[in-house]
Amino acid sequence: MSEPQTSVEQPSHDEFAALLEESLADVALEEGTVVKGTVVGIEKDVAVIDVGLKTEGRVALKEFGATAKSEDFNVGDIVDVYLERVENALGEAVLSREKARREESWVRLEEKYKNNERVEGMIFNRVKGGFTVDLDGAVAFLPGSQVDIRPVRDVSPLMNVPQPFQILKMDRRRGNIVVSRRSVLEEHRAEKRSEIVGRLEEGQVIEGVVKNITDYGAFIDLGGIDGLLHVTDMAWRRVSHPSEIVNVGDTVKVQIIRINTESQRISLGIKQLEADPWEGIASKYPVGARFQGNVTNITDYGAFVELEPGVEGLIHISEMSWTKKNVHPGKIISTSQQVEVQVLEVDAEKRRISLGLKQTQENPWSAFAESHPPGTEIEGEIRNITEFGLFIGLEGGIDGMVHLSDLDWNKSGEEALKEYKKGETAKAVVLEADAEKERISLGIKQLGSDPFEGEGSGGEKLKKGARVTCEVTDVKDGGLDVKLVDYDLPAFVRRADLSRERSEQRPDRFGVGEKFDAVVTQFDPKSRKVNVSIKALEIAEEKEAVAQYGSTDSGASLGDILGAALNKASEGTDEEPAEEEAKPKKKATKAAKSEEKADDSAEEAADDSAEEAKDEASDDSSEADK
Repeated sequence: MSEPQTSVEQPSHDEFAALLEESLADVALEEGTVVKGTVVGIEKDVAVIDVGLKTEGRVALKEFGATAKSEDFNVGDIVDVYLERVENALGEAVLSREKARREESWVRLEEKYKNNERVEGMIFNRVKGGFTVDLDGAVAFLPGSQVDIRPVRDVSPLMNVPQPFQILKMDRRRGNIVVSRRSVLEEHRAEKRSEIVGRLEEGQVIEGVVKNITDYGAFIDLGGIDGLLHVTDMAWRRVSHPSEIVNVGDTVKVQIIRINTESQRISLGIKQLEADPWEGIASKYPVGARFQGNVTNITDYGAFVELEPGVEGLIHISEMSWTKKNVHPGKIISTSQQVEVQVLEVDAEKRRISLGLKQTQENPWSAFAESHPPGTEIEGEIRNITEFGLFIGLEGGIDGMVHLSDLDWNKSGEEALKEYKKGETAKAVVLEADAEKERISLGIKQLGSDPFEGEGSGGEKLKKGARVTCEVTDVKDGGLDVKLVDYDLPAFVRRADLSRERSEQRPDRFGVGEKFDAVVTQFDPKSRKVNVSIKALEIAEEKEAVAQYGSTDSGASLGDILGAALNKASEGTDEEPAEEEAKPKKKATKAAKSEEKADDSAEEAADDSAEEAKDEASDDSSEADK
């Protein structure tokens, strides 16, 4: 007899759910965190992962890496995944391996960013302005300017290749990471440069390869570091462009001139490997010696002449021509022209040689001075007229100057200058020729004698008290401008000197061209001033008549005295010839005394006239003050 069978009561659905909830109560899983899961199955390109929830989650294999495949995973493998949601509409857990890797990477990257450490990644895509880099799950941005030290045309060799990067900026809240490959290369290059520079010494001779050529020099690759070969250090001679000496790819031997340890810049030279042509330059090119050279360069201030390879001298513009002073050097000589020059100065320390071109030619200033001593008359074309004189062209292409003061004896310089025109021919006298100062002084007025020092038509010299004949040249309110007929000198008659009578002291009673006699009251050769007076002549004639024929003190009038003088002169003509012949010496002596008295009377009259003029001027001033 069999025992009765015991039935086991199965839990209901609700009871099973309660038991499941109870079993999961100890598992603290939160959405948005990284949790560990077990691979429970692999279906095509998807891995089924159990994270301890009611249901499993599915994660695409590609999220485990760009090259991940199904055979790389086994059931039972433990992996980290990101729990986005506990359950979706299908009742499955939403998991992400990519986000889990990203979270893990962010933690590691932030730590390295703080410590300024490099990170490793792969460039996997091109975007606007740069590239995207996979930093083991975290995606970073690589700007185009940070790819390499120099612009890169083809980036394909760098794609999907693990390489180091430097994090420049991180923003976890926005999920932004900016990295640089260039900074890593620069740091590596700096380390390499420091290592190479440490092995180099100034003065060392090494070989390098021409890497690049610019207008100012060439860059030489010294095996990981570049040195600059400046154009001035390529040869002792003048080099217009570095391509004259080197080409890209050439292997050249250079000497290290300078090493800047701070900037790690290296200056190189080729000419230093050759003998310096400036050694003993003063003995090779003594001052005063003449040499042949080629014109290598022309500037605004002169021209450079190569005396030998590596040795150049400068012809300053002032040393190019004796006569062409304000022209460009290119109008005197040309590039590549062979010229003869004279050494003027040598400065070995500054490596300068001053040359002269005009010194090899005849000096027209010296030649003129030798052939035209002072006093020589010349004739030439008026080349220029300035405010201080005029220039006359002379032999040898030089000019002589006639100053304003040497144009005319009587006229002012400005007035006399108006009579000359450019291009006309003029005569002059050489006053001074200074070859050293390159200056020739000429005079036009010196062609004639100075009227102030000359004699009149009668042979007598002009002096104060002399009686002269005047011709009116201009009528003015203050007097008359006149010309002394016998001396060809200008003079002036003041209004007060026109007559003894005030009523007759009117300039308008005279006309231009009218002639009259007068007495010189002022004669000053220094100031070239001559004053004459009619009044002084009247006073002198009166004194002479009184002295010879009577005195007004006797009661006789001036008319009686003058009448007596006339009668006596008439009687003198009727005297016997025999009596006249008997007393020739006596009459001659008497005539000389009479003439001397007349001159004295005129001079006294001139002094009196001057004194009266002063008194009249004083009276007029007093009247004006009243």
